[in-house]
Amino acid sequence: MTTTTTDATVDPADLAGMFTAHGRELLRYCTRRVGEHVAEDVVAETFLIAYEQRARFDPSRGAVLPWLYGIATNLLRRHRRTEVRALRALADTGAGADAADERVDAQRTVRKLAGVLAALPRRQRDVLLLFAVAELDYAEIAAALGIPVGTVRSALHRARAKVRAALAPEGETP
Repeated sequence: MTTTTTDATVDPADLAGMFTAHGRELLRYCTRRVGEHVAEDVVAETFLIAYEQRARFDPSRGAVLPWLYGIATNLLRRHRRTEVRALRALADTGAGADAADERVDAQRTVRKLAGVLAALPRRQRDVLLLFAVAELDYAEIAAALGIPVGTVRSALHRARAKVRAALAPEGETP
């Protein structure tokens, strides 16, 4: 996802305007990362921090949305232990005995993917989730995490390779 045209007009000093323009996107991203209850708190704290640090926002470095994603991602890191624990618990759960074959296969794939995500290094997981869930482009991810675009590319490449390898059918190489 690229920033909206209205993003250029969003002023970090306008808390309501920032929330109106980007609250739903941030909530969707955070909910997929840590669940609904924690996500609401993270999004609220993201906007509070953004407002408190509005003087530090530099429009020459990018739009408001990647800046907000960067704040949210930093807050999500605080919840990393909970996130990793939940992903590992999901990876360890068994499928129900009465589930249809497709559902069992899907659950198995989700558990496998959750295990891979939990095992990824933090930067690779953050880059992959900002790309896949938040639909940010490379430059926006770089701005959000404060890293070079080349680092984004290599982290995303490595994360994708690990996910492909983990999800490849038995005996096949991706």
